[in-house]
Amino acid sequence: MSGAGEAAVEQTDVGSYFVANYPPFSVWNAEAVTDARHALDTQPETDRPLGLYLHIPFCRKRCHFCYFRVYTDKNAREVEQYLDLLAREWDLYASRPAVKGRKFNFVYFGGGTPSFLSTKQLQNLVGRLNANGEWNNAEEITFECEPGTLTEAKLAAIRELGVTRLSLGVENFDDRILEINGRAHRTPEIDRSYKCARALGFPQINIDLIAGMLGETDENWQQCIRRTIELDPDSVTIYQMELPFNTTISADILKHTGQFSQQVASWETRRRWVREAFDALEGAGYTIGSAYTAVKDPSRTTFLYRDRLWAGADLVGLGVASFGHVNGVHVQNLDTWEAYGAAIDRGEIPLGRAYRPSDDERLIREVILQLKRGSIRPGYFAEKFGVDIRQRFAGVWQSLSDDGYLERRAGQSVVAGGSGDRIALRREGLLRVDSLLQRFFLPEHRGVRYT
Repeated sequence: MSGAGEAAVEQTDVGSYFVANYPPFSVWNAEAVTDARHALDTQPETDRPLGLYLHIPFCRKRCHFCYFRVYTDKNAREVEQYLDLLAREWDLYASRPAVKGRKFNFVYFGGGTPSFLSTKQLQNLVGRLNANGEWNNAEEITFECEPGTLTEAKLAAIRELGVTRLSLGVENFDDRILEINGRAHRTPEIDRSYKCARALGFPQINIDLIAGMLGETDENWQQCIRRTIELDPDSVTIYQMELPFNTTISADILKHTGQFSQQVASWETRRRWVREAFDALEGAGYTIGSAYTAVKDPSRTTFLYRDRLWAGADLVGLGVASFGHVNGVHVQNLDTWEAYGAAIDRGEIPLGRAYRPSDDERLIREVILQLKRGSIRPGYFAEKFGVDIRQRFAGVWQSLSDDGYLERRAGQSVVAGGSGDRIALRREGLLRVDSLLQRFFLPEHRGVRYT
């Protein structure tokens, strides 16, 4: 995207999006589910890593900026029914040739709020999943948490399940801002859960922050940065607040109801806040690993879930509306509670839509996702795809260079590959990378609805 299209993104809060995949989800369709089922019945031709994603769609409250498939109104019986569906869905996958006998390289508990579940529920779920699959040897197991749902006993159980990265959804350290944005937890719960997790020896503790929450100010943001550095987490993930159409804030803005009187910070302010956080974290010894992450020790702290997916790994996505990728085909589960459960009751993997990308689309997907880490190596793509990305995307590199978003080195052409072994974004390009990625899209995918 460039010119008028990019300017529109700068001016529009509602409808902005985070680029999570390619081609856009809106071009995935129900007809391609046939391709997905064929892919599941085909043994993989390569030794691609395999990951598992478990969508736990329950929350104590729905945040005003949330756009995920979550539920806040399910009773204990319904939660148990859903966990039974997850286990039965995995049983259906475990017998398919594309998955059978493969070991998990990474596992991710996402939400919603995985820590919403009780200790007993977590233990029972993992026990049932392990009956048809082994994840004890997975290199990485990530578990997302809302601080207010954690107890010492639950954290101990999560650690015993083999979780290697605990991700705390802090978002902000000010109770007033947490309240305005609909968050369920408060700062005393942050301090208590973090201290307990440290004492239990989790190999990696990640803290999530959001730049641009309702009511956020420069003073508050600086305090969030200071508090984060004081806690000294192994990694920090910072997202710029975005407002897809299906958030409470977006509905309020579009209907002019005035429920939220606080103005959402501009994209320029959000980028500045992330830049300030990155600068402070680097000053405290962290390394910036992507447009969203900083890590204390890159030799020990990793984001395998991200890196493997961005390099084309297979992923079994369990749960309502979950996304996956198997044998070169993108898949998404049925996205309503009723349809998802009914499919599993029929003995069917509950696929709702799918897409088989072309070789060129797979190349574009890996280029744009890996560029979110700040730099890419042309040699990787030449070896994997047989394509010189410096030539394939020469016009895009030129536009990014002309706009000042690529690193320059004396006597070298950015478009010709920079230092020869990598093409790198300047910090300003990294901070707005999601708004730049449409420049790589095929013409038919530019300007279309993303989801």
